[in-house]
Amino acid sequence: MKNVTDSFLSLGHWSSAGSFGFNTDILATNPINLSVVLGVLIFFGKGVCLNDLLDNRKQRILSTIRNSEELRKGAIEQLERARTRLRKVEIEADEYRMNGYSEIEREKENLINATCDTLERLENYKNETLHFEQQRAINQVRQRVFQQALQGALGTLNSCLNSELHFRTIRANIGILGAMEEITD
Repeated sequence: MKNVTDSFLSLGHWSSAGSFGFNTDILATNPINLSVVLGVLIFFGKGVCLNDLLDNRKQRILSTIRNSEELRKGAIEQLERARTRLRKVEIEADEYRMNGYSEIEREKENLINATCDTLERLENYKNETLHFEQQRAINQVRQRVFQQALQGALGTLNSCLNSELHFRTIRANIGILGAMEEITD
């Protein structure tokens, strides 16, 4: 193989020798090059029918186009289904959002009402506690005043009473009790 390549290379160098060589002028050699290419195609292409190759290629191209069209139609159908699902999901999301907002408002109102009720109960409890503590304080003051008055009265009685007055009071009380006993009999 190397010898064949070397011989073509050496022919290129011999073009200046004059007898045989490759002409690199494209305009001058175009008919020759075309005739060589056509001759090679005819010689090697006798067993291969060019129409069969072109028909096979055409069939493959058409099959590829049909497959592409089917895939395109399938993709369009999937896209439409996805768009439909998206619309449904958007509608549901809007419904959930609206329901969520209304639910939040209801919960807010319920919380406000419950807080108001709790505050009212606490206010009532505070008032009841204040009233109870006032009554207790009043009762304690009354007891102390009564005790002080009683102690003052006892102190006054003890200082004013001597034993003779004391005996007279006892006899008068015994007489009153005796009279009561006679009335009941």
